[in-house]
Amino acid sequence: MTSFRAAIAQYPVSKPASWHEAAEQIARWTAEAAAPGAKLLVFPEYAAMSLAGMFAPEVHGDLTAQLHALQKLRQDYVELHRELARRHGVYILAGSFPWQVQPGRFHNRAWLCGPDGACDFQDKRVMTRFEREHWHISAAPELKVFDTALGRLGVQICYDAEFPLPARAQAEAGAQLLLLPSCTDTAAGWHRVRVAAQARALENQCYVLLSPLVGEAPWS
Repeated sequence: MTSFRAAIAQYPVSKPASWHEAAEQIARWTAEAAAPGAKLLVFPEYAAMSLAGMFAPEVHGDLTAQLHALQKLRQDYVELHRELARRHGVYILAGSFPWQVQPGRFHNRAWLCGPDGACDFQDKRVMTRFEREHWHISAAPELKVFDTALGRLGVQICYDAEFPLPARAQAEAGAQLLLLPSCTDTAAGWHRVRVAAQARALENQCYVLLSPLVGEAPWS
């Protein structure tokens, strides 16, 4: 793996009034990270849920309605990160998005966009009880590694990192760096994920980059 600078976002929950406002915030963070030379930018799990803030108040109080409403923005969301990666010559792991894969079935999907315009994704593989029982977001079986100009990368989305074997499989497939976007409700949850990141790094003799979602969303 080559030496490079990475930028890991401790990204705040927001309530954008429009798609333009949301896109401007992501573009600003990307530009600020790329300016001092970062080549890899990592946004947190469910950062895309901030986009639900632009919908009507009745959507704010219904997580299922939020999932369905977000689908109209998903292509714009990926294209925004693809264009920012091209513009700044960087790799961006976009904040994960609840992606509808069939009627009533969603995956928690994180897109990795490269400076050449290519994009691929890793879906979350291990659901929390809240995701599974209340939000009805489903696990996905496929585990990937990504070949980049920076080296071979793997993505572990939050709770995924608390289980050693998938990270071990990525390391054995050549991943030298694991990207760990996270979203937890409490500081205790953040510390739990951080300890898991340290454990995966120790076990696999690799680097792990943890990017947390922070703040509160009283509107949701």
